[in-house]
Amino acid sequence: MILRLKLAFILLFLPNKLMANNIYFDEGLKLFNSEKFEEAKFKFEQNIVFNPKSEMSYLYLSKIFKNLKNKNLQEKNLNTVILLNPKNEEAIYNLAKLKLETSDYQKSKELNDRLNNICDKLCNQSKKLKIEIENLSKK
Repeated sequence: MILRLKLAFILLFLPNKLMANNIYFDEGLKLFNSEKFEEAKFKFEQNIVFNPKSEMSYLYLSKIFKNLKNKNLQEKNLNTVILLNPKNEEAIYNLAKLKLETSDYQKSKELNDRLNNICDKLCNQSKKLKIEIENLSKK
């Protein structure tokens, strides 16, 4: 009897908690698309409280910090995405671009090589970035 009550309790409340996590992310995404970056940032952070491994929340936080011109927090969030998913092409590409902006050509090249090895969707961008890195590192 007690086991059934516990099971019923879990079945009632677990879906609500999971749905709340998605609600924060979905609200953050809507706000991000409306360019309400501070409000979106708060929603993505709320999502992370409930789901610390929310790769997409960290990715969108990095995009917000890029728009807010905070390179340190942009990099921190991109590194977190890559830590959670070492094959996240967008995060690797964005971090390579960020490293290129800060004149860290070697790290940018390493990241782009890594992207090139795993690329599925961003192969063309990786090729363009390779040329950009080569051109800028010669100057």
